[in-house]
Amino acid sequence: MITKEKRLGGADMIVTSTGIVNGVIEEKYGANGTQFNENGMPSYSLPLKIEGAPDETVSFAIVLEDKDAYPVTMGFSWVHWLAANITRNELKENESVTATDFVQGCNSWASVQGNSQSRELSSFYGGMAPPDKAHTYEVHVYALDTKLDLENGFFMNELYHAMEGHVLESFTLKGVYEK
Repeated sequence: MITKEKRLGGADMIVTSTGIVNGVIEEKYGANGTQFNENGMPSYSLPLKIEGAPDETVSFAIVLEDKDAYPVTMGFSWVHWLAANITRNELKENESVTATDFVQGCNSWASVQGNSQSRELSSFYGGMAPPDKAHTYEVHVYALDTKLDLENGFFMNELYHAMEGHVLESFTLKGVYEK
């Protein structure tokens, strides 16, 4: 399950993950895994590989969201991971916790429905934890013509404002995570 925004000419960007097999996200990347932060939030991040990005690409940004959360949250998509200023085309698994060469934004675990976890603890990958049934998760990857003026803890709206006019190409990778 993929969607992408195409650019004119050249090869198309594609994003893959060894953590998504036949459209299913492996258990270790969410609530059925074994790595959690001090508040019980799944923290073992998905690996991602980006190929065919435009030659003009300076950095990448990532938004991992769950639109199937609408009925559970009473009206909003759940943000699981925000990352920007990624200057390489591959992230290994669990790099949300270990890498220091990109910035990460605040996920929805900081919300009231996420038990108001601190903004600091929420500025990492916050894995899948569907409360009602299997959900489809979307990993949006954006190839950008610049690095963004963002610091750790940024919010999703700040990311989208900063990216405006700088997106060269985007790709969406989807996977299902079982309850």
